[in-house]
Amino acid sequence: MKTPFLFKNLSALLAVLILSFCMLSCTRCSEPPKEPVSDSYKKKLISYREGRILYDEYSRTNNAILTKYRNGEPDSRWYWFSVEDMEGYLKYVKETAKKQHLKNPGIRIYMGKYPQNHPKSKMAKPEYAGYQTIFLVPTAQNLKRDTTGTMSRAMRSTDENINVREMEVLNMTNLAPPPKVSTADMP
Repeated sequence: MKTPFLFKNLSALLAVLILSFCMLSCTRCSEPPKEPVSDSYKKKLISYREGRILYDEYSRTNNAILTKYRNGEPDSRWYWFSVEDMEGYLKYVKETAKKQHLKNPGIRIYMGKYPQNHPKSKMAKPEYAGYQTIFLVPTAQNLKRDTTGTMSRAMRSTDENINVREMEVLNMTNLAPPPKVSTADMP
């Protein structure tokens, strides 16, 4: 008895179908390609030694004035955000800017100070009341347009980026209320 052609090749056909299904399933499960990350930051890097020069100058000038104003009590000297928090916040700013069709999103870093009666839930630690802090504010390109809706170079604001008030600001950083001994040392 002869086996029909279809039955002879059924096992091969079935194997091809299963393999195709598996490949399609794996393709759908893989992560989407990641956005390329710019290396433009590399031009803005400074050495630890150059950072020390900036730190020492701040200690000699601004921090000395703050310490005098605070009756010899030094103010906070550094602020810390985890890489995870920074990545998450940058993703939030990028995605929100994209949804709002904002151009050239960025981050502006502001100095601030916690009032003595600041809500404890709005600080990383309640003992930070009275210390200076920083907070991050999203920005976007400020393009002024004429009445026809077109923009010219002459119409750009001198401040090319403006604060985006519709986005949340990042705070709740860990800061270093300094030891009372010496505030001139950069760790």
